[in-house]
Amino acid sequence: MSIQRPLLISFSGLDGAGKSTQIENLRERLAAAGLKISLLTFWDDVVVLTRYREGFVHTVYGSERGIGAPNKPVNRRDKNVRAWYLTIARHALYLLDAIHLRMVVEKSLKSGSDVVIVDRYVYDELANLPLERPMTRVFVRIVEKLAPLPDIAYLLDADPEAAHKRKPEYPVDFMHKCRAAYYRLAGLLGTMTIIPPLPLAEAKLAVVTACDKTILARELEIAIAPSDRGVGAPAA
Repeated sequence: MSIQRPLLISFSGLDGAGKSTQIENLRERLAAAGLKISLLTFWDDVVVLTRYREGFVHTVYGSERGIGAPNKPVNRRDKNVRAWYLTIARHALYLLDAIHLRMVVEKSLKSGSDVVIVDRYVYDELANLPLERPMTRVFVRIVEKLAPLPDIAYLLDADPEAAHKRKPEYPVDFMHKCRAAYYRLAGLLGTMTIIPPLPLAEAKLAVVTACDKTILARELEIAIAPSDRGVGAPAA
């Protein structure tokens, strides 16, 4: 398989929705097709001031470190803390993240990779804002224009109870609120590919199928475009 310009793919969704599993499966599928893949992780490669942001929640709110596992739950206190001043700060920080995301993605797309996959995206941050407020929805539109538009922006849906069992970090009621927020954001953007809660094999197939269709449609569009521009053009 070959593609004429790099493909940008993002994965978003609840903690415990299976993003890592789906990313690895898609990477293997695309690599087997002969494509060069680059992987970015949003927190490590994009988010600005990560050390200070992480240190703040650990010091001020007593958020536990680490990643939750079924036999080792973690009590996270960061995005589930909704103080008004944090909401204001998040708007500012997420704007900086979107600007840096644009820079990071542009550099990655020029690195020679055929596909750039981003584990989480600025969409995961936007879903953590009060989307019911008109001014926040205006902010979402601003960030949408600043951030690169992925060729495929996956939203992996999951049952909150099942996701919590796989990755116990946040209260289940908060997970339900997050799920509703993701759907509200997807409705606002209109550009996300939602993968519903499915058995693992079916979810993998849905992700790969959506990717294959996007690559085929885009390559056909690129191939047809030059001939379309020539239709009706005056002879030299």
